[in-house]
Amino acid sequence: MGGTPLAALAILVWPLNKLPAEIAQKVLDGATEACSEAGIKLSGGHSIEASDPIFGLAVTGTIDLVNLKRNNGAKSPAELYLSKPIGIGIMATAQKNGLLLPKHEEEIIKLMCKPNSLGQLISKEKVVSSMTDVTGFGLLGHLLEICKASGVNAQLDLQAIPLIDGLADYCQKGQFPGGAINNWKSIFKDVAQVDPMIAKIFCDPQTSGGLLIAIDEGQSDTVLQIAKTHGTSLTKIGKLTPRNSAEEKYITFKI
Repeated sequence: MGGTPLAALAILVWPLNKLPAEIAQKVLDGATEACSEAGIKLSGGHSIEASDPIFGLAVTGTIDLVNLKRNNGAKSPAELYLSKPIGIGIMATAQKNGLLLPKHEEEIIKLMCKPNSLGQLISKEKVVSSMTDVTGFGLLGHLLEICKASGVNAQLDLQAIPLIDGLADYCQKGQFPGGAINNWKSIFKDVAQVDPMIAKIFCDPQTSGGLLIAIDEGQSDTVLQIAKTHGTSLTKIGKLTPRNSAEEKYITFKI
């Protein structure tokens, strides 16, 4: 949304009877490294012993409200861009089931460890009307949030949406997380009919997924240059269009 982080607090839930404290320390070390990359300190936190491991960061930051990018700010016509490929949840499920190849495990870790600091850099650009990360609701779920909040429709180019290399094999093996199926059940009434496998892929929950960015039509050059300088590749995946009727589907597809 364009914020600048200031500090982070850790929330650590750890099953000491299952996992030694040394592994928890490695988790904290990783969090410290991630915070350092973002230019902030891990300032403390809270730990709890429980049956399953949970870890997260509560981050405090600032933003100039003029530059705040909200879900309800999208305009049409606009172009939609995505900063990371889709498929982290599917591959993580394959990993849990012992099916993920080492090269693909390295790839999803690399993707998840890449911060979305680009959002801070492009938030000052007035041609960026809306921006969100793609996380638990999947690409379709987060896009639908933008469409409903902003009163616009979206058309996605299915051939343009980037997927993690090798994803198709895991889809064929049925390695879809339960969240992908539940996401589709919650939004399918607002989305045009599409192949069930495609629906599950684009409802796949992403851990540390990329940014979904709406840029005024024909005005993307500056944003693309900023992204290139930042080392981030933005892929155009579709467009936003005016919403003319309440009966229209919010999201349609170009196949």
